[in-house]
Amino acid sequence: MRKIKGIIFVVVLIICLLLGWWRWATLPHAADSPAASEVLTVTPGMNARQVAQELENRGFIRNATVFLILAKQQNLDASLRYGDYMVSQADSPQQIINKLLQASWTGEVRVTIPEGYTTEQIMETISEKGLCSKEALYTAIRAVPLDTAVAIDAPADEHRLDGFLFPDTYFFATQETPEEIINKLLRRFASEYTKEAEERLRSAGLSLREWVILASIVEKEAKKAEDRPVIAGVFLNRLTIHMKLQSCATIQYILGTPKAVLSTKDLEIPSPYNTYLHEGLPPGPIASPGHAALQAVIYPADTDYLYFLAKSDGYHAFAKTYTEHLQNQRQYGGN
Repeated sequence: MRKIKGIIFVVVLIICLLLGWWRWATLPHAADSPAASEVLTVTPGMNARQVAQELENRGFIRNATVFLILAKQQNLDASLRYGDYMVSQADSPQQIINKLLQASWTGEVRVTIPEGYTTEQIMETISEKGLCSKEALYTAIRAVPLDTAVAIDAPADEHRLDGFLFPDTYFFATQETPEEIINKLLRRFASEYTKEAEERLRSAGLSLREWVILASIVEKEAKKAEDRPVIAGVFLNRLTIHMKLQSCATIQYILGTPKAVLSTKDLEIPSPYNTYLHEGLPPGPIASPGHAALQAVIYPADTDYLYFLAKSDGYHAFAKTYTEHLQNQRQYGGN
């Protein structure tokens, strides 16, 4: 009899411990303190198990297994739709599941545009999110009244806003029009054009458009943050003495499809964007520069360098004279 009572006691104790653990695991992670809401992105193909692990990793729930058990009981996998959801550590696992089941969606789509993307790549990125078609976006570019403090002097064609569609992470409402989407990117660029930036450009003798054009070249040339101001300094030095920029990035822009090694024939392509043939800046930006590249142009390194070449580690070797540049070529290879 004592043995049976002992077994029953152990079983009851285990059940109590399991119930206590279950109750603990199903409570909000931060029930006693206010917690800010954050976006949980459910991507296409994601299942309940992956969602549970993501929630645990980010500290929204205490235990992924408990969340998954609840989710399986309510067949979350069958109802799970991709999108952005607002969740908080103040939410219990069941409350989060309810949001996912009820499609308590923020109504917004997150779009990340990397630095150095061309207008074409930006249009593809936005259209792939299902917000609108590339054609509709290009129509907006050609026709949109520019809702921005920045006056962009460019013809009304598909290249009108090249370089001014600022790379960043955006949240677009699903009902936003193509014009509203384009203007949101333009307003983000406008925030870069501060009074200080305007004064720096005036001192450097650069227009707004020239700033963006040069920054776009720096963006495509520089792989390392430390090199950006130095590369900007090199190009500004060349512009000052009327020396051709000879930027490989402009040739890659002409080609459209990047090449690992440019040929002599590539450098002779007859295009106004070919900075090996034409002195000065090309007629337009070759990509959308980010904050760091824009800053590098208005805060360039104070240097006498006139040459640079890319090394295998991503950094650049700089030189003041052509003789030094040839020495760098022999040491590191490249053009």
